[in-house]
Amino acid sequence: MTPEQLTGTTDSHLQSTLVGQKAFLLHPEVAYDLLKMIEAATEAGFKMEIASGFRDFNRQKAIWNGKFSGELPILDVNSRPLNKAELNDEEKLMAILRWSALPGGSRHHWGCDFDVYARNLLPTDTKLKLEPWEYLDGHQQAFYQWLKANLGRFGFFFPYQQDLGGVSIEPWHISHRTVGQQCLAQLTPDVLRNQLIQQNQTDNIAGIDVILNNLDNVVAKFIHNITPPEAL
Repeated sequence: MTPEQLTGTTDSHLQSTLVGQKAFLLHPEVAYDLLKMIEAATEAGFKMEIASGFRDFNRQKAIWNGKFSGELPILDVNSRPLNKAELNDEEKLMAILRWSALPGGSRHHWGCDFDVYARNLLPTDTKLKLEPWEYLDGHQQAFYQWLKANLGRFGFFFPYQQDLGGVSIEPWHISHRTVGQQCLAQLTPDVLRNQLIQQNQTDNIAGIDVILNNLDNVVAKFIHNITPPEAL
């Protein structure tokens, strides 16, 4: 993978694949396994769909800038909005990273990670929030239990199944074991730093100075610090 592919500034490594009624950009080594898992979920009674798949650098930057600038809420570990006025830039950086990745540092750039849910379990007139309670003891609980029991046989795992002090638990986020581990190993602090500096020259990344000053720690704590596949 090139630095541009790893950080979502290009989608040249991906292919458009029909998943249900919608086309998604997928890593070519992932498509077969994902479709087989969706087929198995259907047989088990779950209408498994992708809430979010590939996100490019600019999309991730829009989310990031919205939170850092105060336009979007920053949540605490219990999904409650924080008072951003009480946070300095470094505290704001760490709080955002609990729920949202840096542009260039998201696993969603690789085409092998997906936020998934069972549409048929979503109550009428209810919008999916992608909050832990929905999967741990809410409407997606049965689907999550099925995922836990079955995603390994299709080559997937939960990178954020445990709270290791970095990204909060995300029971909706699945990753292809082989491709995800390969991409993670290649995304070093230097690769990410160079891409951030380059992209910031053309379009401002909010908080770029505090990001770069803390980047080694950010990569270690929020990007490489995942629940390892072998622990599942």
